[in-house]
Amino acid sequence: MNLNTLLGTEFPFIQGGMANIATGDFAAAVSSAGALGLIGSGGMDTETLRRHIRRCKELTDKPFGVNLMLMNPCVDEQAQLLIDEHVQVVTTGAGNPGKYVPRWKDAGMKVFPVVAASILAQRLTRYGIDGVIAEGTESGGHVGEMTTMALVPQVVDAVDVPVIAAGGIADGRQVAAAACLGACGVQIGTCLLVSRECPIHDNYKQALLKAKDSDTMVTGRTTGAPVRVLKNKMAKEYVRMEKEHLPLAELEKLTLGSLRRAVFDGDLDTGSFMAGQVAGQLHEIRPLRDIFEQLYKEYQDCVKGLVSQG
Repeated sequence: MNLNTLLGTEFPFIQGGMANIATGDFAAAVSSAGALGLIGSGGMDTETLRRHIRRCKELTDKPFGVNLMLMNPCVDEQAQLLIDEHVQVVTTGAGNPGKYVPRWKDAGMKVFPVVAASILAQRLTRYGIDGVIAEGTESGGHVGEMTTMALVPQVVDAVDVPVIAAGGIADGRQVAAAACLGACGVQIGTCLLVSRECPIHDNYKQALLKAKDSDTMVTGRTTGAPVRVLKNKMAKEYVRMEKEHLPLAELEKLTLGSLRRAVFDGDLDTGSFMAGQVAGQLHEIRPLRDIFEQLYKEYQDCVKGLVSQG
């Protein structure tokens, strides 16, 4: 793996840009612990994003980046803000960043779009991106349909830029599997939710620690906006309403503010607790540095074991 060389980080890990969670403080903590921290712009207006970027700069001198949600109504302003604030790395989601990439590259930024299909990855390489993040459906939050195991090797075969694997990665065995599939590094999110530094409500962390392997579900498939969350009263009700083909307005009314209720209020019944399928692998709250060191050691041990078996 050589993502760390590409990014100037200690470990070949990128933190997922989780909306309402990936603050400037959290991104700085991740970067200071040795990975690449990201500020999640989802739900932020331009001035809020500016404050988080400047806060991150105050707290760390390590590389960090911004995850830019292309569906944000302020996206044009935010795309320019990244240049004005000299952000080093940008990852993108929910759309095609093609019209922004030339300006970002002229400003010396590294650009890594998140993709859920190889055809999109192939299309984006024409813009001069630095790599792609191939995210499988095992991940938390907004998801595609392909699994990481199927997606990553097909993206690797389709493009001539570095590929970062995401979705379903919480221990060193999964990091090693990503490397075997051709990935140069990994993006992780769910396993960082139970870090000591993560700013979510304790109820959120405890729900993750109690989760079993089958305790996530996907809502929003019928609306074209599938989201993986922990099973709870709200998620089950949403899927029931989908099966009854209730109007989109009714579904949106149910989920309005649900992510904030999970992150800030810890509302176990009506919060949207975004989490990946690796939630069942999480067993304790630890510092970020401990999580990264263990992930990397397990990865190295796994690779050594494969070599010795060969």
